[in-house]
Amino acid sequence: MGALSRPEEVVALVKLRVAAGQIKRQIPPEEHWGFAYSMLQNVSRSFALVIQQLGPELRNAVCIFYLVLRALDTVEDDTSIPTEVKVPILQEFYRHIYNRDWHYSCGTNNYKVLMDKFHHVSTAFLELGEGYQKAIEEITRRMGAGMAKFICKEVETVDDYEEYCHYVAGLVGYGLSRLFYAAGTEDLAPDSLSNSMGLFLQKTNIIRDYLEDINEIPKSRMFWPQEIWSKYADKLEDFKYEENSQKAVQCLNDLVTNALIHAEDCLQYMSALKDHAIFRFCAIPQIMAIGTCALCYNNVNVFRGVVKMRRGLTARVIDETNSMSDVYTAFYEFSLLLESKIDDNDPNAALTRKRVDSIKQTCRSSGLLKSRGYHLDKSPYKPMLLMIVLLLVAIIFGVLYTK
Repeated sequence: MGALSRPEEVVALVKLRVAAGQIKRQIPPEEHWGFAYSMLQNVSRSFALVIQQLGPELRNAVCIFYLVLRALDTVEDDTSIPTEVKVPILQEFYRHIYNRDWHYSCGTNNYKVLMDKFHHVSTAFLELGEGYQKAIEEITRRMGAGMAKFICKEVETVDDYEEYCHYVAGLVGYGLSRLFYAAGTEDLAPDSLSNSMGLFLQKTNIIRDYLEDINEIPKSRMFWPQEIWSKYADKLEDFKYEENSQKAVQCLNDLVTNALIHAEDCLQYMSALKDHAIFRFCAIPQIMAIGTCALCYNNVNVFRGVVKMRRGLTARVIDETNSMSDVYTAFYEFSLLLESKIDDNDPNAALTRKRVDSIKQTCRSSGLLKSRGYHLDKSPYKPMLLMIVLLLVAIIFGVLYTK
């Protein structure tokens, strides 16, 4: 029954669908901006939904910032590009964004389109205010240099892991904080908190994407630090095989525990935001990250296929995240769900409990907790209730589409 087995998610899904339709009708008429916003939808629908709430000037800057970094990431991710070609492109990418004629064909599907028609992104970039341009240029330069460094270097130690995640995600946090400041809507956040905002998202993605990354063609690119995975296996690819499931899950839990260290910094960063649209823009991905950590923890399916939060729950998060009370509640409830999965025999059980307890205490001490009832798996509802919900959904669709 999918989402329909969870009535509390159905209305949120309807709203999400309507919002997606509205976004398509809001694409600007200019060719370069039309390409930018259409491409944003193609490479990240959830991001496209959240970004639309920002004011026009900041929305344009964040859209182009995202596409520039997606293009940079496409070059980094394309394992068919020889190192001697890839490294100079990464190092010089911050210059290319000023060149309306530059493009480089690589990547696949929508990412190839982005690279082939990158001149549209450059044209839009050159229309941004100087403050936005300088912030985007600085972060692109630093990120490209960091990516180039790790093309020639494996992620071996935990320090390497932190450094790599800083280059590819912590710097995104820096950049967004600078864009918010340039817009005049926020104070400039401390770099340490901005960094944690990026690292929490990036580490969650690295954990979740194990199977996709290990099976990358023509060759895999992995970012699980050897210092951690070597405690559980001789080779990282060993985790794919069923006979190694126990050790694979223990390694997975170790990495999730490592990611949780950033959660409280993220809560502190979000609690200082003043603009409602910026707050939602920042908060929704962070809630998705803590939810994904709870879903992945102690879950052998990370090594068998795609593990991600279901669409209905994602829709609820997008619909219901409007205040720090919502954020604290989500972090608290997902932390409880993760805690319920801790196995006392896991080598890192005590440390995981300590970090989960710390997140829960931060949420409780806010005095803002309420009840959401987030569930990662089974539905408690019965078929008769589902029929009532379906009827309500039909009515909602009718009302929304006649406006």
